[in-house]
Amino acid sequence: MTKILLINPNISDSVSDLIRAEAQRSAAPGTEVEVLTAPFGVAYIETRFEALIGAYAAAQLAAEHHARFDAVVVAAFGDPGLAGLREALPCPVTGLTEAALASACLLGNRFSIVAISQRIRAWYRETVQSYGLEGRLASIRGLDEPLADIGSVQGDQGERLVALAERCVAEDGADVIVLAGAPLAGLARSLKGRLPVPSVDGVSSAVKHAETLAALQPGKARLGSFAPPPVKPNKGLSPAIQALLGRAR
Repeated sequence: MTKILLINPNISDSVSDLIRAEAQRSAAPGTEVEVLTAPFGVAYIETRFEALIGAYAAAQLAAEHHARFDAVVVAAFGDPGLAGLREALPCPVTGLTEAALASACLLGNRFSIVAISQRIRAWYRETVQSYGLEGRLASIRGLDEPLADIGSVQGDQGERLVALAERCVAEDGADVIVLAGAPLAGLARSLKGRLPVPSVDGVSSAVKHAETLAALQPGKARLGSFAPPPVKPNKGLSPAIQALLGRAR
């Protein structure tokens, strides 16, 4: 049995419920998924500083629980802390953005991202740049209204999200739509057939890519930029993070 841990770096239990539902629908028979919610942080990550907080929350949960799993998913768009967790954890790690963009690149040449806010777009663009895919990014469009409830954004803003996706195709030349963020988990599934181009979801993409990575058993980097962090003195860290930092190569 393959076991995948999805970490929601936000504090919203309603979003974790969405993540869990889509992960369970996407998982293959024999794959077990578990979703954990950040014990501290913000309702949903929208800025670079909030991502910094979410990254530490994700690191804490990963340090405490990774040993029981074959792969770990950072279940927030923008992948806060992903690169650092890839250094530290002995198992494969991916994130919603990385996985969704990988799926999008297999379905078309240029992709657009539909997001839940305007403010979030700059950070998303930087994330796409960090993966070397800015040349394939057609656009990022986001909702321009305050969110009443992050857990109900699909129901509250569903038609506006569809309209944004259609504009990405008609005006920006998108071949694929990436529906961004854990609050939109499952939306691509429910919109199947409504959009004129393929759409992808970060949670379902991450689960399928995590299953593949676990099955490949590629091994852990011992050298190079993703080798484990060197052992050095530290202070004020939780026992779980201390143990992770102190593990042998």
